[in-house]
This record gives sequence, C-alpha cells and structure tokens, in this order.
Amino acid sequence: MKKIYVNEEYCINCHLCEVYCAVAHSESKDILKAYKREKERLVPRLVVEMANPASLPVQCRQCEDPPCVEGCISGALVYDLTANIVTSNPDRCVGCWTCVASCPFGAIHPVCLDGLKFSIKCDLCFDLELEMPACVAACPNGALIYEEEQEWQ
Repeated sequence: MKKIYVNEEYCINCHLCEVYCAVAHSESKDILKAYKREKERLVPRLVVEMANPASLPVQCRQCEDPPCVEGCISGALVYDLTANIVTSNPDRCVGCWTCVASCPFGAIHPVCLDGLKFSIKCDLCFDLELEMPACVAACPNGALIYEEEQEWQ
C-alpha cells in the first residue's frame, strides 16, 4: 500500500501542498475559480506545521488500526479494507470531533462552515482518480513522497 512520507529537510513552508489539496477537492478543480468564485471556502486536508526552522506537512497516516474510526460515534469514519485507507463521510459527521481528539498525529481537522460542524482529513485523493495525491504532485522540492510502505523504511 502506498503512503505519503515527508522529507522534512526539503520542506520550505511554501504551503503549496495545502493549496493544491484544497483545489483538488474543490468543485471546479481550477485554482483561480476555486479561490475566487466558489461559494464554499476551500479547506485543505493537510496542514503545514512550522516550528522554526523546521516545517512539515501533517496528513492522515492511514493507520491500519485507526483510533479515529473507533472514536467516531456516527460512523462517518470507516477503514476501507479494499483500499487500505480511512475514508470520511462529512454528511454523516455530527461534529463531536472525537476523531480529532483521537488522532495521535493531529491529522484530522475540525471545520465549521455555514453553521455546520464536521471534521476533514486526508483521503490520498482516492476518489479523484489522480496518479498521485495532489499535495505530492504540487510539492516543488520533493518534500512529499508517495511510495509503497516498505520502500521508504
């Protein structure tokens, strides 16, 4: 199974991974239209954390025994055995954010839009039929790597 790995030595805190993640999950899939014309605010599924001088993107690790799924009271988070990823259904989310508290990596983010509360997390762009996740493709320095698990270790 492929996963996203971070080479923090190459991360320059440019936040392009966040931008392209949000655009990939937007309605238009176009950077200008998404930021200028779409009603819904764009929300990336990863966040770049910075502690000078280091910075690195934090996204879901797609745990095999995910505590977030166990903590989800509404069934909005499910571990998909065929794809080996944790999937999220914001429509089922009740906004309790137990998953946010359960994630040991801080990779699930609480969102409030138009009075609705839900959580959001990396989905590896699984449903978008991309060759690789948008964040990885957009990283100008190769700080994000999308490889099979055993190749990176």
